[in-house]
Amino acid sequence: MGKIVQVNLEDLRFYSYHGFYPEEQILGNEYFVNIKTSFDGSKLKDDELENTVNYEQLYSIATIAMKNPRKLLETVADEILENIKLKFQYLTSIEVSICKVNPPFGGDKAHARAVIIWNKKD
Repeated sequence: MGKIVQVNLEDLRFYSYHGFYPEEQILGNEYFVNIKTSFDGSKLKDDELENTVNYEQLYSIATIAMKNPRKLLETVADEILENIKLKFQYLTSIEVSICKVNPPFGGDKAHARAVIIWNKKD
């Protein structure tokens, strides 16, 4: 493989209703989603959108997952990752992280983050 290209989205902000405790699913919370993708960039010279990752589609995948309340951030991150894999089958790696702002455990400026990483096997 020659050039490796990364297309990333950072700090996508959502107000969602994920959480283990019932009150989290009622009150909601602020979340930030980061998505990192990598692929072989040998076709980039064609300057065509189908030869890269369309970040509007990445955002759409994240938005759909963030609207579906779940108990665990890991479950949400995994849903995003799996849907990205289905949409962009030529990717060689994907990383999805979700950060919950002010989780309900009493930390003054705490954030909770779940990260899932996938690497294609050769």
